[in-house]
Amino acid sequence: MTDKKRTELDWQDVRIFLALARCGSLSAAARMLSVNHATIARRLHSLEESLGEKLVERRPDGYVLTPAGMHVLEAASDMEQAAQVLRRGSQDGTPSGLIRISSSPGLTGGFLVSRLPVLTARYPKLDIDLAPVLRSVSLERHEADIAIRFDKPKDGDIIARPLATVGYGFYGTEEACRTAEAGSNLVLIGFNEADSYLSQSTWVTKHFPRARIAFRAKDQFLQSIAARSGVGLALIPHYIGRADPMLRICDLSAVPPSREVYLLTRSRDRKDASIRMVADAVAEMFEQERELFV
Repeated sequence: MTDKKRTELDWQDVRIFLALARCGSLSAAARMLSVNHATIARRLHSLEESLGEKLVERRPDGYVLTPAGMHVLEAASDMEQAAQVLRRGSQDGTPSGLIRISSSPGLTGGFLVSRLPVLTARYPKLDIDLAPVLRSVSLERHEADIAIRFDKPKDGDIIARPLATVGYGFYGTEEACRTAEAGSNLVLIGFNEADSYLSQSTWVTKHFPRARIAFRAKDQFLQSIAARSGVGLALIPHYIGRADPMLRICDLSAVPPSREVYLLTRSRDRKDASIRMVADAVAEMFEQERELFV
């Protein structure tokens, strides 16, 4: 922006900028807000005109924030969070507003989705958005307030709290396990071809190159459901396999190494009572069921 013209801010412009910053594309932001592309572009232009700054740059793979855009994103996220608290009128110190949690699909379906709703029942002013995302999300871009990940970040203004050590095993029905343990041709359930790069998938290819992958599914929780059919064994975390009464562990002499899972929050959010209390509650859920994971 060359004229540095500044006018009064419109909250709807800010809201749409937040969606674009988090989604990275006009189409994804439009879907999130149920508006058309033209509305996103118009609102973005309006905000840039109001602030007198260029906030995003268009790249072949989507939109990226300029340094000014990163600064506005932080301030806009604070505005959004403050608006949520004011709208709910919480003055008693209990969690309120919307807390966005991102986790791997396996942890989401196999552990969190059956436990987190208790928090919204306990705190009527609290809403939780639980997103099963395989890729790493950016807390700095405010794509989530809390992330639960197997990869500990090496940089950034992030607090990484260890939650549990996750062990793995081959699980199947009683019949499928007896067949495999008797030395028959090994039949497995694995990841989709698009996710064959994942560490668990490459480990299976290396250690059981002759195994037949009879069925493929997007994540380990879905694989555990497929294993109930008896079609084959699924290499899944213990917290999924042990919780399923239709499956038992099958000893194939080799399993991948255990992995650490972390709860990630922004350092600057340590004073946010709602994020802090939800993060503490999630950590307590893992602590109470620690034996389920190893």
